[in-house]
Amino acid sequence: MQNLVTVASQVGVLFALMGVGALCRRLRLVDEVSVKGMVNVLILVVTPCLIVDAFQRPFDASMLRGFGCAFLIAFLAHVASIALSYATARGGSAALPVLRAATVFSNAGFMGIPLEHAVLGPEGVFYGIVYVVMFNVFMWSWGLYEMKGAGRKGVVDRKALLAMTVNPGTVGIAVGMPLFVLSVSLPGVVGTPVRLLAGLNTPLAMLVIGFYLAGADFRRVLSTPAAYVAASARLVLIPLAMVAVLYPLRAGLDRTMMLAIVIAASAPVGALVTMFASKYGRDVDLSVGLVSGTTLLSIATMPPIIAFAMEVL
Repeated sequence: MQNLVTVASQVGVLFALMGVGALCRRLRLVDEVSVKGMVNVLILVVTPCLIVDAFQRPFDASMLRGFGCAFLIAFLAHVASIALSYATARGGSAALPVLRAATVFSNAGFMGIPLEHAVLGPEGVFYGIVYVVMFNVFMWSWGLYEMKGAGRKGVVDRKALLAMTVNPGTVGIAVGMPLFVLSVSLPGVVGTPVRLLAGLNTPLAMLVIGFYLAGADFRRVLSTPAAYVAASARLVLIPLAMVAVLYPLRAGLDRTMMLAIVIAASAPVGALVTMFASKYGRDVDLSVGLVSGTTLLSIATMPPIIAFAMEVL
């Protein structure tokens, strides 16, 4: 019960920040242009700083092993989610790629990392960022393939390959991992700005999500039965399956790592699904509804699932 109260209170804080973002939209304190600028800062500046800051700790061989295990688990989780999406998603050519992507890709960055930091501390971010990196790898490979369409040329182009390998997640790891392995602490003139910028992740991410939630139209998703299946898989089935798989392995795995992966897997549909749907002519209204709807529903699904994981893992 205590774990449920703890997680619920942390999720409540995140949604309170989203409420501020929604209010800012209603009062016209920010607009689409300014929010897009916030997103760029969040992705290109804050995220790498958050990762580097998470790696600012003395080297620990057990944590390095846990990091490797997290990569394997995150990889297998995405593969299994893709298989599930093919088995469950049903729809036309415009909706089907959106439903599949919504099943597979969680908002592990904007929703997962703030919650991992709140519940597990910097060590949770250390492991949780692995899921974000794997998200990018699969989004810019399989996700791009689905959204573009299997019959179209140039499904995996240079830009996609570059995004798979060079993104804020991989850049942050490339900088932070050597510092961790060598137990190098950044000098104050560098480390302090990095830490302060990392602290912007939670409030900025929640303000952005709240802004977009305030403008969401749920009519398209409410009229699509297959959307309920995708939302249920994303919010309930996949995270509970993750707990079930990790349970028999818990004696040999780091508990913080396992919980960080469960939190990432239990997050709502990732916003990048909408960006891809818009770029490649898929059902944008459905994608917006899935992102927004699962975000709202996650206030009810994430606390009990994460609290359950904290009890059994």
